[in-house]
Parts: sequence; structure tokens; C-alpha cells
Amino acid sequence: MSQILVVIVVAILFYWLSRGFSKNQHTYSPNQFSGFKLTKDALAHSELGLFVALAAKVAKADGRVDELEAELVSNMFTDISSLFPDPEATRKLLKEIFDEEKDAPHNLDLVAQALYQTLKDDLHKRQKMVEFLVNLTYIDGTLSQSEEDMLRRITYYLGFSDQDLNSMMERFGSYHRSSVKESSIDQAYTLLGINASSTNDEVKKAYRSLVREYHPDIIKSQGASDEYLKEATEKVQEFNAAYEMIKKARGI
Repeated sequence: MSQILVVIVVAILFYWLSRGFSKNQHTYSPNQFSGFKLTKDALAHSELGLFVALAAKVAKADGRVDELEAELVSNMFTDISSLFPDPEATRKLLKEIFDEEKDAPHNLDLVAQALYQTLKDDLHKRQKMVEFLVNLTYIDGTLSQSEEDMLRRITYYLGFSDQDLNSMMERFGSYHRSSVKESSIDQAYTLLGINASSTNDEVKKAYRSLVREYHPDIIKSQGASDEYLKEATEKVQEFNAAYEMIKKARGI
């Protein structure tokens, strides 16, 4: 039985973010945005809209937004939109902002500066956002030069030093490097609850369903225990690894 090395795509970033936000006095909550007048411009200039814009630029820093990056970003949209009175409309606008900003690298500095001005008195939130972006660059197991260069520009404008970023990259990079596991293709199919005769669409549907079920997102996990978050994160890691293995085996 062939053995394939796969890089686990780490959903633990949501765990770190949720722990950080829940322990911070400025926790995100629906009450914070209850009176928010939802327009695309207002959302784009809010702290979360600016964060989405930076995530868009980082996701496409290496030239394309791959499937797993898109899945992670989709979960991010769900987390953020749930904070607003009209989640469906908010999600639609977030996607529009993301799609526009991923193809606009020229305004990176202005967006990062605007986010800093919005959160200049909240170091904790800025740090958690940078950690998210750093982890986003590692979801494929590597950090390209273009991704690193963009991260350095962003962190500079968000008030962090090169040493701060190096420390974050080493921490996240070490985690990803230690997250390489060996497993069989049969085990991968079993984990996702499908088999070798399943169609590609069925594979994708099974994977997404399981990730949605166990995904320890920012909002829902605020009241959960650390042990629950750890278990949910490990489950998502396993699903990601199995999905990547099946994709490689099928050439999709």
C-alpha cells in the first residue's frame, strides 16, 4: 500500500484567534455591530473590512488563491458576517471586497496604514490579525518570497518589527513542518466517509461537510473549552490531510 507524505493544512489559526479574542477585553460580539449601517463602503473601511482586504492580498501574493485558501477564507467570511445584523448581505459584501482587493496589490500600504489607525490602541487585535495572515501563507506548507515580502510590508505598517515577524513565522513554520504525517489513501477515504469509487464532487462535498461540522471558528468557539477547541482543530487537520492526499492521488 503506497504511502504519501501530506502537509496538514492547519485550522488551528482559528483556535488561536478565538482564544485571543475571547480573552481580550475588546471581544468581537454581535452587540458591537448592532447599530452598524451596512454599506459596502462602510464595511470596507471598518477594521474587519480592512482585515479582509489584507487577507485577500496575502492569499494572492503568490499569484493565485488556491482551493484550500479559498475554503479558509470562506470560513472567515462566515465568522465575520455572523457578527452583523444581516449576515447574508454582509457575507456578499465581504466577498466583493475580497475579490476587488486581491487584484489590487498597489494599495497594500494604504490599507495596512488605515487598519493601523483604526486599531492603533489595540495591539492584541493587530497581533492576532498578523498571526492569521502568517498562517494563511503557510497553508500550502511553504512560504514564497512574494508572500514574505508582503507580510513584511504589512507588519511594518501595523507597528511590528522584523524580529516580531520572524518570531511569528518561525512559530507557525515550525508547527507546519511538524505537521507532516504519513497515511494511506484507503485511510484517507475512510476518514472522509467515502470510498475510491466516489466521484470528485462527492469527495469535495464530504470534505466540506466535515470541515463545517468541526471547524472551531472565531465566534462559536468563544464559549468553548480549550480541550474542545483542541479536539475540533485536530479533527479538521485530519480532514485536510486526507483531502489533500486524495486530490494528489486523483490528480485533481
